[in-house]
Amino acid sequence: MSARLDEGFVQETVQRMVARENVFSAVLRVESGDGSLAHAAAAGGMRVEDRYFIASVTKLYVTAVVLHLGQEGQLRLEDRVIDFFPEGFLDGLHVLKGVDYTRQITVAHLMSNTSGLQDYFFGKTPSGKSAADELLAGRDEAWPLERILAAARTLEPRFRPGQKGRALYSDTNYELLGSVIEQATGKPIAQVFTELIFDKLGLQDTYALQDEDDDTPAQLYYKSQPVHLPRYLASVTAEGGIVSTAEECMRFLKAFFAGKFFPKEEIDNLKQWNLVLRPGTFLYGLGLEKVFIPRLFKPFFPYGEILGFWGQTAAFAWHNPQNDLYLTGTANQLGGPGHRAASQAILRIIKARAKQR
Repeated sequence: MSARLDEGFVQETVQRMVARENVFSAVLRVESGDGSLAHAAAAGGMRVEDRYFIASVTKLYVTAVVLHLGQEGQLRLEDRVIDFFPEGFLDGLHVLKGVDYTRQITVAHLMSNTSGLQDYFFGKTPSGKSAADELLAGRDEAWPLERILAAARTLEPRFRPGQKGRALYSDTNYELLGSVIEQATGKPIAQVFTELIFDKLGLQDTYALQDEDDDTPAQLYYKSQPVHLPRYLASVTAEGGIVSTAEECMRFLKAFFAGKFFPKEEIDNLKQWNLVLRPGTFLYGLGLEKVFIPRLFKPFFPYGEILGFWGQTAAFAWHNPQNDLYLTGTANQLGGPGHRAASQAILRIIKARAKQR
């Protein structure tokens, strides 16, 4: 089949996604920034207009909010996190080798995953279980900030805040960051998202999950089993609680890189890359991810940067500037097969676009 990037090529690519074991539904939307290209396709149990959990792609929306609030003077990247909370609230959160570094953590450390704080989601507590273990075993429970901080205090930090060359992907950071936004604005994070992003872009099917009975998003799976986590997802808004569609996620992605929420030149300031090895392998900057291409393979992938965000649900929002390409979608799978299916689809689309130009 020709590598020409047209509707049929995109449909075939999505069909390949659901052909993988344990990938039961998928959607993919691809657009160019100049408007010359716009295709969408879905397969399995999804339609192109269906809502889905974007999971950690939510963190890109957090980046937009933080940078916007910075422009408004409501917070600064160098602000100390403890200054947004009551005295003593965060004491003992970052204790490494007997030294409490909590007071050194800044907003920038949270955004860049360089605080050193362990990830409450995957970190093993003294019980031997992690939040992920409990949730994927079917125990859907709310995880408010106080519970997250209690779990984080049982996990020894990996390194000092801002230690050169060190980064650790940690949802603990983003739960704190969400609370910082709430303290800075005096509004719930869900309301901040609505006012600063959803309403501004006219998004009708994008929202922070709050109704635990909302069954409209596409079904999630962990391996071969359906997973229902409404209590959890409604409680971790800043970390990964947004629901959207491929089309509306695309509108946000293009607005983000076009400078709709903050000056466009700020994008370069986000590219403070550190290599992160879990979950997956990628480069993490200041609230922005970059697909990691090993040096050995770069001669075989001469297509430039791929910038954006992954979600734990195999949701994605990526921009390939060199080819003026934007991609959004999901494979609705919490296990590895979904991410592998999405990765292969994204790379296939980018290669086809490059050959077509």
